[in-house]
Amino acid sequence: MTTFKELGLNSDIMKGLDDLGFVEPSPVQAKAIPFILKSKKDLIALAQTGTGKTAAFSLPILNQIKADGKTIQTIILSPTRELAIQICADIKNFSKYNKNLKVTPVYGGEKIDIQINALRRGTNIVVGTPGRVHDLIRRKVLRLHSIRWVVLDEADEMLDMGFKDDLDAILAQTPEERKTFLFSATMSKSVANIAMQYMRDADEISVGEKNIGAEKVSHEYYMVGARDRFEALKRILDYLPGVYGIVFCRTRREAQQVDEKLKASNYDSEALHGDIAQASRTRIMDRFKKKQVRLLVATDVAARGIDVNDLSHVINFNLPDQNEAYTHRTGRTGRAKKSGVAITIITPREQKRIRDLEKVIGKQFDLKKVPKGEDVYKKLIDNFVVELETESEEKGVNDKYFDEIVQRLSKINKEDLIKRFISQKFSQVIKENKNVNDLNAEEKKGSEHKRVTGNKKIKINFGKKHGLDVKGLFGLINSSKNLKGVEIGAINIRPEMTIFGVEEELSGEIKKELNELKYRGKRILATITDEDAGPRTFSGRRGGGSGGRRNRPPRGRSKGSGGNRPSKFRSRK
Repeated sequence: MTTFKELGLNSDIMKGLDDLGFVEPSPVQAKAIPFILKSKKDLIALAQTGTGKTAAFSLPILNQIKADGKTIQTIILSPTRELAIQICADIKNFSKYNKNLKVTPVYGGEKIDIQINALRRGTNIVVGTPGRVHDLIRRKVLRLHSIRWVVLDEADEMLDMGFKDDLDAILAQTPEERKTFLFSATMSKSVANIAMQYMRDADEISVGEKNIGAEKVSHEYYMVGARDRFEALKRILDYLPGVYGIVFCRTRREAQQVDEKLKASNYDSEALHGDIAQASRTRIMDRFKKKQVRLLVATDVAARGIDVNDLSHVINFNLPDQNEAYTHRTGRTGRAKKSGVAITIITPREQKRIRDLEKVIGKQFDLKKVPKGEDVYKKLIDNFVVELETESEEKGVNDKYFDEIVQRLSKINKEDLIKRFISQKFSQVIKENKNVNDLNAEEKKGSEHKRVTGNKKIKINFGKKHGLDVKGLFGLINSSKNLKGVEIGAINIRPEMTIFGVEEELSGEIKKELNELKYRGKRILATITDEDAGPRTFSGRRGGGSGGRRNRPPRGRSKGSGGNRPSKFRSRK
C-alpha cells in the first residue's frame, strides 16, 4: 500500500494531511502527485468526479511553490463558484502549517470589489471561474505573467458551459514556460482540442477507462408513461428509506416545478438552478451538506461543483441531452469507496437511450418496477416500526409525563392501541396509495418509430400567405428553447392559418409558449382547436428537416434538439 509519506511531500504538508486523517492516496493521487513533483511535462489526468483530484494537483504544487504571500504563481480554473470555493478550502487545509501561503477565490455572484482588494493585497494561488478571472484580467487587476502552474479542473464541464473563449483569453496571458495540468472526468473532442492547443508534450494518466461510469454505482431505470413521471418519482422516494441525493432535471422550470410538487407532498427538498440567488444557494448547500435537506432538485449546470461524498442516490427525473452529462450526474454518488445507486425514469420511447448509455459507461442497467400503492404504504409503515424498535428510550418524553400517558392509555387493549396508532399516523398515506394505478409501462414493439397521433390540434394565425412552410414551422418551434424536440403529428398549412397535432398532455404548455413568440415581427395567436385539419400536408414525429433524404416527407428531430431520440416538452433553461 502506497502512503502519502512515500510520495515525497514535505513535513508541513504531511502534518496537514495527518490532521485531516489522510493516509492512503487515491489512484489518481498516487499517479499524479509523483508526476507533477518530478516531471517537467504537462499532464492530462482523466478520473471521475469525487476521486480526489483537488489533492492530486494541489499537493505537489504546494510542495514546490514559493509561499511569500505576494506573487501569483498558480491559477486554478473551475466551472462553478461552488467548486472554486471548495478547492480553496481544501488548499487552506492542506497548507495549514505554511503560514505565509495565500490563496484567493474569485467567482461571479459576489461583489467584485472585495475580490479586487484581496488580489491587490497579494496572493500566491488564485482559484476562480473563467468568467470572473477573465473580467479581472480585462480590468488589469489580475496579471498572470508570473504564473508557473495552470490547472484546468473539470475541463470538460467548463467547455460544456461555454467558457472556451474565456479560457482562450486567460491562457493567452500566461507565460509559455508554464506547466499546465488538465483534469477531466471525460475525454471529449472539445477537451482533446484544448489539450492540443495549449499543452506541450503532455503525458496522460487515466484512472479507469475513459468516459466510463463510477465503479461502485449501480444503474436502475423505471419505465412509465410521460404523465406519470412525477407520481413514479414519489413512489420510488417513498420506497427508499433514508434516501439522500440529487434529483436531476433538464431545465430550470422543470427543477422548480418538481421541487414545488415535492414540498406540497411533504418531501424534504430544495431546488437549485440558475434563478436561485447566490446567498440562497449558499444557504441551501449548507443545509444539504448537513443533511437538514435530504433531496436537492437541480439542473446539470447548477449541480456542477457540488462536493458531497455520501450521497446514496442520484435520480434522473429526465435523461440529459448528452450521454456524457449522465456520467457527470451519476459520478456524484458512489464516492469515497461507498456504493451508490443511479435511478432513471424513462418512457417506452426512451429505451434506446438506455441501451446507448450502457455502451457508454460499460455497465448494464436493471429494469425495476415502480412500487404499487399498497407496497408503498406497507414499506413506510415497516420503516417506522424499525425506527421504533431501534429508538433509544432517552429520546422519548420525560418520565413524569410518560407515566401519565401510559396511565391514560392503559384501558385500551394493546393490539387495538397499535392499530389506532398506526392508522392515525399513516391514514393519509394509506388513503393516497390505496387502489391507485399501476404506473409501469410495457415495452411496445416499434415504439421507437411510432408516430404521434396528434390527438390535440393547435391552430396558429400564420400560413402560406405569410410565407410559412413546414421548414418554417419547425424553425419557429425551435426558436423557443422550451419547444425544441416537441413531438408533432399531422401538419396542414393553409393560406391564412396552420393546424398541427400535438400530444394531449402537452397541448396547453405548447399553446402557452407559442403565444409568447413572434413570426416575422408579428405576434403569434395560438389556440387549441377541434377544427378538422383537412388534407394533410405532412405527417411527422418531431420538428426537424429531412435528414438528407430526398423524395420523402421530412422526418426526425428538429435541428439543435440533441440527436434522433424522442423527447417530450422541455421547459426553459
